[in-house]
Amino acid sequence: MASPGPAGSAAPPVVQRGIVKMVLSGCAIIVRGQPRGGPPPERQINLSNIRAGNLARRAAASQPDAKDTPDEPWGFPAREFLRKKLIGKEVCFTVEYKTPQGREYGMVYLGKDTSGENIAESLVAEGLASRREGIRANNPEQSRLAELEEQARSAKKGMWSEGSGSHTVRDLKYTLENPRHFVDSLHQKPVNAIIEHVRDGSVVRALLLPDYYLVTVMLSGIKCPTFKREADSEVPEPFAAEAKFFTESRLLQRDVQIVLESCHNQNILGTILHPNGNITELLLKEGFARCVDWSIAVYTRGADKLRAAERFAKERKLRIWRDYVAPTANLDQKDKQFVAKVMQVLNADAIVVKLNSGDHKTIHLSSIRPPRLEGDIAQDKNRKLRPLYDIPYMFEAREFLRKKLIGKKVNVSVDYIRPASSATETVPAFSERTCATVSIGGINIAEALVSKGLATVLRYRQDDDQRSAHYDELLAAEARAIKNGKGLHSKKEVPIHRVADISGDTQKAKQFLPFLQRAGRSEAVVEYVFSGSRLKLFLPKETCLITFLLAGIECPRGARNVPGLTQEGEPFSEEATLFTKELVLQREVEVEVESMDKAGNFIGWLHIEGVNLSVALVEQALSRVHFTAERSPYCKALLAAQDAAKQRKEKVWSHYEETPVEEVVPVLEEKERTANYKPVFVTEITDDLHFYVQDVETGAQLEKLMENMRAEVGAHPPVEGSFSPRRGDFCIAKFVDGEWYRARVEKVESGGKVHIFYIDYGNKETLPPTRLAALPPAFSPRVLPPQATEYTFAFIQVPQDEEARADAVDSVVRDIQNTQCLLNVEHLGPGCPHVTLQFADSKSDVGLGLVKEGLVMVEPRKERQFQKVITEYLNAQEAAKSARLNLWRYGDFRADDADEFGYSR
Repeated sequence: MASPGPAGSAAPPVVQRGIVKMVLSGCAIIVRGQPRGGPPPERQINLSNIRAGNLARRAAASQPDAKDTPDEPWGFPAREFLRKKLIGKEVCFTVEYKTPQGREYGMVYLGKDTSGENIAESLVAEGLASRREGIRANNPEQSRLAELEEQARSAKKGMWSEGSGSHTVRDLKYTLENPRHFVDSLHQKPVNAIIEHVRDGSVVRALLLPDYYLVTVMLSGIKCPTFKREADSEVPEPFAAEAKFFTESRLLQRDVQIVLESCHNQNILGTILHPNGNITELLLKEGFARCVDWSIAVYTRGADKLRAAERFAKERKLRIWRDYVAPTANLDQKDKQFVAKVMQVLNADAIVVKLNSGDHKTIHLSSIRPPRLEGDIAQDKNRKLRPLYDIPYMFEAREFLRKKLIGKKVNVSVDYIRPASSATETVPAFSERTCATVSIGGINIAEALVSKGLATVLRYRQDDDQRSAHYDELLAAEARAIKNGKGLHSKKEVPIHRVADISGDTQKAKQFLPFLQRAGRSEAVVEYVFSGSRLKLFLPKETCLITFLLAGIECPRGARNVPGLTQEGEPFSEEATLFTKELVLQREVEVEVESMDKAGNFIGWLHIEGVNLSVALVEQALSRVHFTAERSPYCKALLAAQDAAKQRKEKVWSHYEETPVEEVVPVLEEKERTANYKPVFVTEITDDLHFYVQDVETGAQLEKLMENMRAEVGAHPPVEGSFSPRRGDFCIAKFVDGEWYRARVEKVESGGKVHIFYIDYGNKETLPPTRLAALPPAFSPRVLPPQATEYTFAFIQVPQDEEARADAVDSVVRDIQNTQCLLNVEHLGPGCPHVTLQFADSKSDVGLGLVKEGLVMVEPRKERQFQKVITEYLNAQEAAKSARLNLWRYGDFRADDADEFGYSR
């Protein structure tokens, strides 16, 4: 409320400028300066010569007998008039006088000078304020106020309107009887509100409209530095004042919308929405706040956005993060994010991966804990604890990871390095751990594990930054698992795995042997690899563990620790063990048990995806054929693999000297390569790099047949729908060019889709039956056989990796489709003949060109008649490898990483 000015003044008042921070009432405002290196100075200006209604005030808590004071009529509309007109705007003002208590009274104008709107006059003109009683109109300003007041009175504006003005008095509600019920009743719909007070950067007092609830709102998901009360003063934490000003300057007394998300004691958690943005994200991005785990879970606008904003501030070391050091700050980018192949699952939160360099690395899944023994679970003292089978849900967790990951390429993003820790009385020592987020096909493996209830999420101190980059998703997944009663959170009986370990138990092995021999091929999972030919297997159907020795081979012995003596391993024993590990460890295999040794170990054959492990070890020159193989059905394959390894003189055969053979081999038996190239026209190339050609010599016959057939069909058009296609039928089909071609029905689907093959061109299509018709007998394959013949390239291996294969196919399509070439059949294959193709003009080899470009690999063949051309192909491959073209851009991957890159060894 204003007071009268003094009788006179000696000098004209000085015009000052500022930004309106807050409107206290219809006749008082707070003006601030411009910020320079921190929150700016501010001062309260009371409007001279006028009076507006007082706003409601809550009774002080220290005075229990005091009562709340309500709004005076037209007090709130006057405040709202000024709030909407002035908040955040630049004004100029003159201080006319100052009371002994320090209150300043003056005139306020909207804009940079006194020519702007006079705020006091505007209030009076709207009937929202009156001249103070007892003031005479003895100067122009007061005369103007008197005139405006009389006009408002005549127009019955505001306080001069009829009635008491009780409708302008708010029914303020300072407390909520049931905050939780209040929040839930709004169903997270935005509520209109005015921010009345900013306590700190992340806590405000808001007036909810239209029911005038005055509530404290804490911003969900974040916390700003606060003001701590010490003695009779408030001491700000670092950047507390700056954070408060940041929020004040954007929200104080602004119209906003608030999404009420949850409730904490009497305080409400929510998100404040302003047309200019989300203050929660802005505070984080500017380094004024940090994410808090306990409330980020209720944030409804995407917790990942908050984490991203916080990460932005951390990376730039803004404000509260000025001394921040990232958990992976000492790692190179290539060590932070990389692609690797999973070789082994250690338990429910750790895997071993193979890097592109060939090194193996243990990776722990960030922020999760595997299943563990809880409480005093009864344990047989005579039996050693087997965590995989004895800890509830450990086996299910390991199996989930094994089936999902083993042998697959995954994306690894390192979150933090957990330093090594020494042992204590209750906790064992741990070596340094690399903790990372591992994903495959866009799926976070840790999140999937937690969502199935097969792991739990670690809890951290608020200032502990060593956690998963997707920590909020992990918490949400755990909440879902708890709600749905999954796995560890289930109320059901814990699954029990009674697995018998008969390794080394001769008596049990003898009893079990006939059963396994009769079973033929049994399914198994390789649990451990002791050496190249000695493994531990889990048989799921029989729920037992056995030690398994590979039959038919003699593998180099590994190093052994005998009491008082260390036996060194034979040459290439470690390589053999590594080869077996990479091929079969934790993979699903099939085993044929033939016999057992005196120690209770089973002997037999192990197959993985059609590969006999014994034969594979011999092929890689990591094992020799044992004489016991002679009576096995795999003897021929083993001996052939051994002969090839001897010829290469690799590894165990590196010092092999071939015994001279005295018999003279007849030269006549040597087969020469025949080069009989004939002209062909390439019509189609398939996705697996097979191709169809037409013989150029019979091209004229095909053209004549097609011309006559189309004339026949034109003269006697087929009746639409009269042809009922069946698999294997010959027919005619209307292609996209509107012409009819000879075709064969390959498949008929329900719903009227027919898969057909154009027998003269090699391409395939799916058509409705309405575009098919019966083939006239005069043009059947008996008259002229199908002209499209399928071939594939000789001497090359097509990449199994989809992208690499697509590159090779695209290159061939560009070069030879719908062109004339020269073709020579080199040898027959299981599906179609293998040929070499030459360009008709340059006579250069198409397959050799693919090798030179690094798009395919050479298929080594042993036939002597092909050695000259194979040598040429291999030289081209070496050149492509040296130039790191296409397949070879990462070097020669074939030795260790063939499976990883999708190529057969």
